[in-house]
Amino acid sequence: MIGGMPEIVMVSADFINEDDKEVNYMGHLYWLQHHEWFYGAKIYIRESRQVGPDSTCREKLEKTIILYTKVLLDFLEYHPCAFIPLIQRSLEFAVSYVFTPAGEGVTFERFIVQCMNLIKMIVKNDAYKPAKNIDDSKPESLEAHKIKTAFFTHPTLTEIGRRLVSHYFLLTEEELAMWEEDPESFAVEETGGDSWKYSLRPCTEVLFLDIFHNYSQTLTPVLLEMVQNLQVYNAVGLAAYELFDNVDFDQWFKNQLLGELQVSHHRYKLIRRRVIWLIGQWISVKFKSDLRPLLYEVILSLMQDPDLVYLESIFGLLFQLLQQVTECDTKMQVLHVISCVIERVNIQIRPYVGCLVQYLPLLWKQSEEHNMLRCAILTTLIHLVQGLGAESENLYPFLLPVIQLSTDVSQPPHVYLLEDGLELWLVTLENSPAITPELLRIFQNMSALLEDIATVCARLIGKAKLSSENLRTCFQIVNAYIYLSATEFLQNYAESLCRSFCDLLKDITNEGQVQVLKVVEIALKVSPILGAHMFQPLLPAVFRGIVDGEMDQLLGSVIEMWVDRMDNITQPERRKLSSLALLSLLPSDNSVIQDKFCGIINICVEALHDVMTEDSETGTFKDCMLMSHFEEPKLSDDEEPPTEQDKRKKLLALEDPVHSVSLQQFVYEKLKAQQALMGDQGFGVLMETVDTELVRQLQEFLQGL
Repeated sequence: MIGGMPEIVMVSADFINEDDKEVNYMGHLYWLQHHEWFYGAKIYIRESRQVGPDSTCREKLEKTIILYTKVLLDFLEYHPCAFIPLIQRSLEFAVSYVFTPAGEGVTFERFIVQCMNLIKMIVKNDAYKPAKNIDDSKPESLEAHKIKTAFFTHPTLTEIGRRLVSHYFLLTEEELAMWEEDPESFAVEETGGDSWKYSLRPCTEVLFLDIFHNYSQTLTPVLLEMVQNLQVYNAVGLAAYELFDNVDFDQWFKNQLLGELQVSHHRYKLIRRRVIWLIGQWISVKFKSDLRPLLYEVILSLMQDPDLVYLESIFGLLFQLLQQVTECDTKMQVLHVISCVIERVNIQIRPYVGCLVQYLPLLWKQSEEHNMLRCAILTTLIHLVQGLGAESENLYPFLLPVIQLSTDVSQPPHVYLLEDGLELWLVTLENSPAITPELLRIFQNMSALLEDIATVCARLIGKAKLSSENLRTCFQIVNAYIYLSATEFLQNYAESLCRSFCDLLKDITNEGQVQVLKVVEIALKVSPILGAHMFQPLLPAVFRGIVDGEMDQLLGSVIEMWVDRMDNITQPERRKLSSLALLSLLPSDNSVIQDKFCGIINICVEALHDVMTEDSETGTFKDCMLMSHFEEPKLSDDEEPPTEQDKRKKLLALEDPVHSVSLQQFVYEKLKAQQALMGDQGFGVLMETVDTELVRQLQEFLQGL
């Protein structure tokens, strides 16, 4: 029988990679339809029934059967429209062997997986679904949909749903044995990615989800009935979003699930594990907040359970669990939960992290060959630093070498660690109470980083999303150093940073150029004299080596454009800053500046309207942006406390001209100085260039000075 297998089976794996797929598939479609493919497959399946499991023929028969099903799967994947005439018989074939007694004693696991995948691909295939507007549908899509609708009747769907839940969702003897012998391996057994294509359990769950999503109206009552009779936790967890309006999960939790979590008998561990997983599926879908304390209390007691499979699904004594497990995947999952806990409770974590802080350096060393585990450690450190705030300085002996390695582009691991390493670098700076030589020294990595990112941007401009995100984080790191210790930082690194910026400006987008200028702006805010000197090379070449006449022309163009584009500036703070900057050109006897005097006054009056508030009692105006001190706001439980950098920004804001200089007073003083320079008559002529309504408004703002 094996030697006489049809030609299509012998070559089915080859034609996928051939260039002329269409011709091959069309020829094989003819064979499939007219040479009884299904009849041949059934013969092999029938033969396998008569061959014992230990027979050498059994293995060959199973391989042949798998090859038969692979023909269908490959054909369906690559030519769904040409496959439409085969939908009916394919569904009949797959469903009969997987969901009816016809398959009992005949089928084996890999064949079941192939059949389930065949059903799933037909159910989910977009080519077999009509368009939202039925008139826009392709005829072949309507035909496929008609065939599917005729096949998936209420009885058929009910039987499929019941068999999936009551038969295929059950743990097998092999799985239970693995749980007892190696619980950690059982818990981390691959269930993600494409595992549904090859493994029965993920294949079963994916098929259930797809069928339930497409036929929820039929299957919801069936599943709810099974909930009442059988407590099908896995199915209800998988379909949580579909069942949102049909299940009162809060009542179910209080009346039944909570009690099952409290049953401590060893044999009840299957139920406890499934219940806690079920709650995990529903807690973000539909679970009252006032029930959470009760749930957390039960979880804490369950953490004492010595069974690793169950422990892995919850949080509580996570540090002990992190030390106990050995699989990298398990450690990553535990670290992920630890990160979530730290992120949620923030500064309240501080009294409880001592042991974790001592253990992480050892775990980092042990994970030298496991970059993904190191990424999980970096994420944990990010949240840990945020939770510890200024106290994170105590972690520097471990923390700074980790950042150094993760952001060093000359080290191979940076390919995996860079993104998280940059984020850790940033939060470390934001929470640092003061600069240290070691923290300053890490910035030596930045030049190579920016050069590397510039190279990527030049090659993949508009496509290198990761690089642009990393570039944005790099700019934030530079800003954090400036806020932390501008003088030391600029004296050590401004020259190399300026060179890097000059190279970057050639290749990055407009958004990137704005980010560069924001760095310069912050440097000028924090250290006006040193910042201006250090970043002077960034000024465009047009500003260097220009004779006086050309400079005046350029100045006039800049002022004119500034006045014309003032409406594009929407933030009141920046509108005030613009007016202060233009006013700083006064007093001046420069003819260009005097020629633009009307525009300068126009901007000043607009800014005065933005920032001045009138005292209802006295009728006088005052600048509402002036600040002498900050009042610390009271934080709610959901708000994070300010970082050290937030505090530095607030102190810097008090020195910002926007908040320390009265625009009203500044306008008055500059106009008086211009009047003193030109004399009353000359100043009067200059004021005549200003619109009379603007003059009236200006006088109203300046009255009383």
